[in-house]
Amino acid sequence: MVQRSGGFRRKTRHKLKKNIRQKGKISIHNYLQEFKSGDKVLLKAEPSIQKGMYFPRFHSKVGTVTKKQGKCYKILIKDHNKEKILIVHPIHLKKV
Repeated sequence: MVQRSGGFRRKTRHKLKKNIRQKGKISIHNYLQEFKSGDKVLLKAEPSIQKGMYFPRFHSKVGTVTKKQGKCYKILIKDHNKEKILIVHPIHLKKV
């Protein structure tokens, strides 16, 4: 059998790229931000941290926080007609 080429971040050269002014150390404020159940959040990946990142297909989607799981949050999004739950670290989330 042929091994599948490509991994989690395949074909995301421009999608997971930082602006030149945003490069450098990340803010600890974004790392430790808190959300409540029912908050609307934007999925915006922080490319320098891969832990707790969602699949790149869902980049820049708006979802709802359902609950907290460990350090991460469960986010409910609508992908076409299906509702899906993603487990995302708060560094990859922005409040709407």
